[in-house]
Amino acid sequence: MIPEQKANLTILEEQIQPSRTYHLDLVRKRVTSMIDGHDAIIQAVRKILYTERYAYVIYSSQYGVELDRLIGQEYDFIVSDIKRTLTEALLMDNRIISLENFEMEKTGLDTMEVNFLVNSIEGEINFSTEVKIV
Repeated sequence: MIPEQKANLTILEEQIQPSRTYHLDLVRKRVTSMIDGHDAIIQAVRKILYTERYAYVIYSSQYGVELDRLIGQEYDFIVSDIKRTLTEALLMDNRIISLENFEMEKTGLDTMEVNFLVNSIEGEINFSTEVKIV
């Protein structure tokens, strides 16, 4: 005789956790307060784009962006690869859904400005960053 068991299944729903974090005041170089939601995502995007991947042992190998590898490459290669590079880096944050509307403009001999739209769980964020290309 095989014992009979009743299955007690519980359906779990994914809950979005708050993204409350410290606000980094880059002008005064201080931690000033706590932020959450939209502002926390903007700060996370900045931090990811300002952190070179693999450069700091405090961060995992999944955190940051690999922009240094673009230095010295042909301009056409950089233009074709920058979208993939930024998307790969930012989609590691589960609050970011997608990136779109990339616009690139060479702003100097060794820099280019990249503008794009970040679709996040808190809405859309227009973002701009400068990339060294030489």
